[in-house]
This record gives sequence, structure tokens and C-alpha cells, in this order.
Amino acid sequence: MTSSPPDRLTRTALDHRIETAVGRSVEELRQHRDDGLLDAPHAALADAHRDLVAAERDVGFYRVRLARLASSDLPVDQALFARIDRTLTQLAQAARLREAKQTTAAAALEPIEAGAPRQIPTKDVAALLAIAQGAKLHKHLVTHRLAVATLTRTRISYAQLQRLEANGLVERDSSHPMQAGQPVTLTDAGRAALTAPRRAGPPSAAPSPPPALPAVSRPRR
Repeated sequence: MTSSPPDRLTRTALDHRIETAVGRSVEELRQHRDDGLLDAPHAALADAHRDLVAAERDVGFYRVRLARLASSDLPVDQALFARIDRTLTQLAQAARLREAKQTTAAAALEPIEAGAPRQIPTKDVAALLAIAQGAKLHKHLVTHRLAVATLTRTRISYAQLQRLEANGLVERDSSHPMQAGQPVTLTDAGRAALTAPRRAGPPSAAPSPPPALPAVSRPRR
């Protein structure tokens, strides 16, 4: 296998959830693991994330190889078909391994999420407040662009809605057609996030680090 991008450049589907739960970037989490500063649950999460990143890199590697085979100037013959078939098999195997590693990492993350206080960005709080008063997801008939309409006229992008859904804060009723508007409502977790006490300080202030992840203390040289 050829050289792969460094771990810090490989993102996974769980990175946002992990960073929200631990209050730090995944790079910092991994550094704390290397320095031996994590408790057992956070160390297990860091190890599972490292394995997930490696599996994600392998998926990316075989996707790139397949694209190169399909777009290269190689002769279109049986040898090329054999290489494409072999690469497809390797990609499928890598994807299955990635799914298994993601399941393991998600299982390691769940107890940390359950014990972590939910602190959400100010812009997401505003979105939740608007959704609580009535919101629908619409698809434009001509442009097919997705947009959230709220009674308070608060602007909520589709990407933000997806993030709120991924965090389990909102849900939409997909039984309604998109053109007519799919109602978006708060989940129990979303309502709890709105009523939870907020940390003092300006909206842009970074959340206080959780006690399970103490700051790194470097020896003087």
C-alpha cells in the first residue's frame, strides 16, 4: 500500500460527536492518550478512534486507486478488468472493516456522552428555540434546494439541521412530502438541552475542560 495521509488529516463520521462529548479535538484526545493522561473510558475511546482512522484511510486509499484505474490511459483489456475487480473487492473489505471499527468506537463513546454535560453552541440554541415554536423542512420545486422555514423567521441551514439531527436534538416527520414541508420538532434531548443551565461567560467562550482530561503538563528542558 502506498503512503497514506497523516491521521490528523483523516476525518471520520464520529469526530464531531467525540469532540462534543470530550470538549477537545480528536487530535488533542489522541495526544492525551499518548501522554498517559486519560482515564480508562477515554483511553478506550482514543484507541477505538485510532483504529477507526486507520480503517478510514484504507477506504480512501482504495477509492483513489479505483478512480485512477478508471481514468488512466491503461489499455482497456482483461488485465485492467482484473485489476478493477481486485480493487473493488479490496474496497468492499475495507468498507466492512471501517463499519466494524465505527461500531466499536460508537460503543466506546456512548458512556462518555451519557455522562457529559450537554453544552451546545449559541447559534444552535437559537435554532432550537425557533424550532420549538414551529418549523418545517421544505424542498424548492424548481431548484430542489432544502431549507428550514420557522415561524420566527430564524435562518436554519440544512447543514445545521443535519447536525442537530445527528446530535439527537431534533427530528422530522418524513411521512409528509418534502414539497409540502416536513415538520421539525425537538426531541426529549433537545428540550433538555434548552432547559439545562448554561455556563457563565460570553457566547464564544470555550467550554471548561472535563476533569477526566487534565491539561498536559510538559517538563521543563
